[in-house]
Amino acid sequence: MSSGDASQAVALLAGLELLTAVLLAWRGPASSPRGPLAVQGFALAGLVAVIGVAEGEPVLWLVALLVGVLKGVVLPTLVVRRPSRAAGPAAPPAADRPATVRPVVRPAVVRGRSRVPLLLGAAGLVVVAYLAARPVTRVVTGATGQALPVGFALVLVGFALLATGRRSQSQLVGFLVLDNGIATTAFLATGGVPLVVELGVSLDVLLVVLVLQVLGSRIDTAFGAGAPGGTDLDQLRELHD
Repeated sequence: MSSGDASQAVALLAGLELLTAVLLAWRGPASSPRGPLAVQGFALAGLVAVIGVAEGEPVLWLVALLVGVLKGVVLPTLVVRRPSRAAGPAAPPAADRPATVRPVVRPAVVRGRSRVPLLLGAAGLVVVAYLAARPVTRVVTGATGQALPVGFALVLVGFALLATGRRSQSQLVGFLVLDNGIATTAFLATGGVPLVVELGVSLDVLLVVLVLQVLGSRIDTAFGAGAPGGTDLDQLRELHD
């Protein structure tokens, strides 16, 4: 693969990662983040594979396979998966219930908000990332230097999603975008990360996501009432009062 072809492939895959991050910032609370997260993970795996071909490092193909399986399949599935709720005691038959007692059904209320400020904020963070990464792009040479600002942009968008997420699932999504941004920056800046290092980091991220998913699922079971995307954090703040 020539240097020009590698540069175009890296730019295309990095742009796909950035597009999915913007889509995750744009999505509503009821929409599933699994598709954009999976596309982002596979784009990162493809980026690592292209770097491996351009640099002549076959070990990066194994790293790309690990990234594709973990960030493209396992982690997006864990984020959207919700364990089934434990079945409560069986309700008595209608004939045995007193006539004055009626079950109260409280439907889940999804409080939405405009996605335009989030989209404009993400666009502003992308501009800030490109301005901040300009000195670094002058140092990094090769096919990866021009796409390095995308890694900075993913990190900033991930931080923004973490800071503004009102539901447990949204904050998990922000954490994964942040992790993908850090991984993208590392691969683009160094021309590849050793397999042992990537394996250790990936296992740490997997453990963190598992712990947060279990914690979020228990909170949802207690307070979420089946709301899409998990419990609204504003409801938990009301419990403090």
